[in-house]
Amino acid sequence: MRARPCSPLPGMNESRHEGGGRKPGLRELLASRDFLRLWAIGGTVNAMRWTEMLAAALFTFQVTGSGWAVAVVSAMRTLPMLLFGAVAGVVAESVNRKTILQVGLVLNSLAAGWVCALGWLGVLAPWHIGVAAFAGGLVWASEMATRRRMCGEAAGPELMPRAVALDSLTNATTRGIGPLVGSFAFASLGATGAYAISAVCYAGAAMIVPGIRHTQEVRRLVLGRVPRELAEGLAYARTQPTVLAVLGVTIAMNMFAFTYIAVVAPLAIGVFGVSPSLAGVLASAEPVGSLIGGLALASGTVRGRPRVLMVAGSAVFLVALAVMPLIPNYWVASAVLLVGGVGLALFGNMQTTLVLTGVPPSVRSRQMGLITVCIGAGPLGQLLIGALSEGLGPRWAVMTSAMSGLVVLAAVGIWWARAERRKEG
Repeated sequence: MRARPCSPLPGMNESRHEGGGRKPGLRELLASRDFLRLWAIGGTVNAMRWTEMLAAALFTFQVTGSGWAVAVVSAMRTLPMLLFGAVAGVVAESVNRKTILQVGLVLNSLAAGWVCALGWLGVLAPWHIGVAAFAGGLVWASEMATRRRMCGEAAGPELMPRAVALDSLTNATTRGIGPLVGSFAFASLGATGAYAISAVCYAGAAMIVPGIRHTQEVRRLVLGRVPRELAEGLAYARTQPTVLAVLGVTIAMNMFAFTYIAVVAPLAIGVFGVSPSLAGVLASAEPVGSLIGGLALASGTVRGRPRVLMVAGSAVFLVALAVMPLIPNYWVASAVLLVGGVGLALFGNMQTTLVLTGVPPSVRSRQMGLITVCIGAGPLGQLLIGALSEGLGPRWAVMTSAMSGLVVLAAVGIWWARAERRKEG
């Protein structure tokens, strides 16, 4: 059976049922207090996460002068996703997701406060930043299976695609704001001030959680049952070509594309010769492009099969990433990365939507957990790009990583297209 072309994902413009009635749209979505709370929490957490990541990179590079050290500290934040992402998916199907969300926000606040205190005492070192990043990564590992799932389900089945799109737009916006806040906060207040801002914002987000109405059938978490449930989730994924392809594209993007953020500070300061306060511009270019792409999706101007949109969008970003380091002008290079971010919006929207709308609720958190594990391939890529940066310099490190990503993406795309043709036949 031939798959139908994808409708605008998700169109937040008003549309009508065939019978003439208006479908629920953005107004109805924003009328949901539970969605609004989860949306606000997501925006706050993502902004502070990227604030910390750039502040951590700038501090580490300032202290050590090593691109490898910056990559190691960055990898510490995403390593828990690789190690514990699948387990987080199993836990989120047993333990109340609202509880997991609130505990995670409190942990984030405590970790950021710890770094702030050490900076105020004058004893802050890169390894302290790494420990706090690992704690933040533990919370990040539960994001897809808890808050992101809750966000879609709070909107209801009909509004779920719109909820995913709006949440993705917000993520893109905060990925743009976060590095700017991080660079300016670091330039004016140092690492201590940047982490103080994070600690306060995380605490404020935690105070919003109790007002969320969340219904979930919970069961006693039996640790001995976790391996079996993990195996069941993997067994289900193996029978679903779309899920497997989404996991493959996610690995390619997180191992070879998003890892450029680990060497943004060395690239901006060491190659383009800008000040630390301007380093955030390069880090913010891609998220701004993603925001533009997300708005295009929301307006209904972008249509096509989800498979094609996801692969094509990913390819656009990887090509931009490969070209960007060759451009001599910093502002033009940032503009090229912005264009790549437009394509990246397609990847981000399809990654979540394809799983949330195509997987039964009984295994949904486990499949989202598998996506988290694939996102957790990032640390391997960060360590690789850090090593390449030491040996080849940040310019060639970014280019080599992007070209490797294009090779993997092409392989996944070809396999996915063949699997779709076999299914249609």
